[in-house]
This record gives sequence, structure tokens and C-alpha cells, in this order.
Amino acid sequence: MTHMIRTTAIAALLGTGLAAPAFADPAEKLVTVVTSENPQTQLMAMVLTAQADEQGAETRILLCGPGGDLALIDAPETATAPQPPRDASPQGMLQMLMANGVTVEVCAIYLPGLGAEADVLIEGVGVAQPAAMAGAMLETDARVWSF
Repeated sequence: MTHMIRTTAIAALLGTGLAAPAFADPAEKLVTVVTSENPQTQLMAMVLTAQADEQGAETRILLCGPGGDLALIDAPETATAPQPPRDASPQGMLQMLMANGVTVEVCAIYLPGLGAEADVLIEGVGVAQPAAMAGAMLETDARVWSF
């Protein structure tokens, strides 16, 4: 039932219908790294990650530099403003992915660079441990997308 709700929510947001197209076997694991401050790039990173998640990849997101701002409770307007064509925001898509079980973390140096603690992050966002994140990126069945 949860899968159907997730499928319906993602399909409705992306306008894809319920049937996922058949593609070649996707990587089993995906790490999406977002460093861009551009809201269209951030949103497209979330859209593509949602598609990979829908196609069965075990997905996680690493937010660094300006990309880390997506995880802030008090995020910049560019992270929260609706984008055409579906009026989705980068942070809204990020939260939808988190609700669907996608792991989201900021880079280990993001919060110290802000002079802030983890309480400035939206609920559910963690702080990446460099050794664990490097291990996830090095797994033979993993792909890394960088935006």
C-alpha cells in the first residue's frame, strides 16, 4: 500500500502516469550530490532522484555548499518557491523524497561552515560521516550523480 501511495504521489507530481517505463537495469544504489545554488538545477536533481527511486534504486542525497541550504528550516526563498511547470519547490521535493524513505544528509563541513548546529536542519536530515559516505559512493553497484 505504501508503494502505491508513493507511486501515485510521485506520478502526480511529475505527470508521468502510474506506469513506469521499462529501462535497462538501473544501478541498485544512487548517491545524488547537490552543490548548485540554482533552483532549477536543484529541482531537477530531486526529480531525477525521484525517478531513480521509483525505478527501484536505493537512493540517498548529499547536500553540500549552497545545496545544503535546501535542508535548512529557514531556507532561502529559492529553495521553497514553486518552479514551473508543476509548481514544485526543491525543498518540497526533497521532503517528499524523505517521506518516501530516501536518506538525506548534509556534508560534514556544512554546519561548521555556517557556524550552526543540527537544529537548523529540517527534521530527518542528517550529517554525513565522511567514511560512510565515501563507502556508499565507492560501492560497485552505486552511481553518483552530481548537480
